[in-house]
Amino acid sequence: MNPALGLAAFAAVSLATVVIGFYGLRISRTTGDFYVASRTVRPWWNASAIGGEYLSAASFLGVAGLVLLSGTDALWFPVGFTAGYLMLLLFVAAPLRRSGAYTIPDFTEARLESRAVRRVTSVVVVLVGWLYIVPQLHGAGLAIRITTGLPAWVGQVAVVAVVCVTVVAGGMRSITFVQAFQYWLKLTALAVPLLFIFFVLAGTGAPAVADAAVNPTGVSPAGPYQSISLFVALLFGTLGLPHVLVRFYTNPDGQSARRTTLIVLGLLSVFYLFPTAYGLTGRMFAPELARSGHADALVLLLPGRIIGGTAGDLLSALVVAGAFAAFLSTTSGLVVSLAGVISQDVLGGSVRGFRLAALVSAIVPLGFAVMTESMALAGTVGLVFAFTASAICPVLLLGIWWRGLTDAGAIAGMVTGGVLCGGAMVAGSLLGAAGTPPWLAQPAAWTVPAAFAVVILVSRATKSRVPRTITRLMTRLHSPERPLATER
Repeated sequence: MNPALGLAAFAAVSLATVVIGFYGLRISRTTGDFYVASRTVRPWWNASAIGGEYLSAASFLGVAGLVLLSGTDALWFPVGFTAGYLMLLLFVAAPLRRSGAYTIPDFTEARLESRAVRRVTSVVVVLVGWLYIVPQLHGAGLAIRITTGLPAWVGQVAVVAVVCVTVVAGGMRSITFVQAFQYWLKLTALAVPLLFIFFVLAGTGAPAVADAAVNPTGVSPAGPYQSISLFVALLFGTLGLPHVLVRFYTNPDGQSARRTTLIVLGLLSVFYLFPTAYGLTGRMFAPELARSGHADALVLLLPGRIIGGTAGDLLSALVVAGAFAAFLSTTSGLVVSLAGVISQDVLGGSVRGFRLAALVSAIVPLGFAVMTESMALAGTVGLVFAFTASAICPVLLLGIWWRGLTDAGAIAGMVTGGVLCGGAMVAGSLLGAAGTPPWLAQPAAWTVPAAFAVVILVSRATKSRVPRTITRLMTRLHSPERPLATER
């Protein structure tokens, strides 16, 4: 690919992001604007924004890379990512919106009437956010290195700089406009080059893409345990992602939150068709990328390899623009959610505190990203989902649906899930991919049930700590006719 076109694509996306973000600044005036866009975001707009921030480096680059490596075995990722939103629709979206909170720690404190629970939740949310930002920055480094030849840190620093400018300028109001735009850019950036690729292949009489599913690349298929554990991580991990959950606080009411989630399911289903098609096409026409360790670069390289010439360079530039939109949108959503938590718990919850917290939220993971090597993007994000499913999901689900939850049970569950899953992740990184047993490589199948069990057992042992206002709280969460008045 022409490096100048790659740089131009990145510059264009960055400029568009900043311009749209500053448009949001013109109408961001209050604290509510910065934290939850004053709870006025309508379903279609909010759904596009959720699609923009949820479809991360793992979705844009990693899913195609995994399909290239593993064929149809990798379809657990797009299925799991999408099915997680079905869980959100059924169990979380509307009650969470009715909670009236700005952040997940707000919710757990209000539900359990405990500052200790809030502090533990805040620590877990910040850890999850930082763990999730690092793969986005690794993806940006990979994209800038592959397409322009520049060092990886250039892409990482550039993404953080653009995110800081847009988030600090207008908070959630600005980011909503930016992420909605970026979803449609990402979809276009994948769909248009793929259509041209299919036209070229059809004209040359190439084998059908479906045949690529059986084309070997030398990678052993995942076993039943790994597939089940991965699905558990993706299904339950979506419920605890802080940058996704904060989006439901921006809806006007619980009904809008449900409608938003339903639209998101449709948007995600359409999007994931394209990375899957890239992966299957790559198994037929670019299998050497799997053997050379460049599977995550498949989406960036395939248009140039199959189409070539100026047309291939231009289509590759479009893909680069979509890739950087993915890194920017997901990182922006995470920074907004983390800034809300850090600002309210440490800096007093003011707009100035939000802006300072946003800078901290972005710069800390940048340091980790620069100091570490990029791994398989989808696999890394899968571990983040496992951590979220273990540490946040049990408390969130039981807090919404079980009256018997206590503060002691919530703290014990979050600590247990976080320590077990975090320990498995550390052990796996020390042992290396070849020496890590499946139960450590994919820990969610046992860490999630363990966390649920600890929450329930400790809560039942501390029944006296159930809040006295539990009936009023549960009624508030599950009765659309009675909106919560706790607005700040």
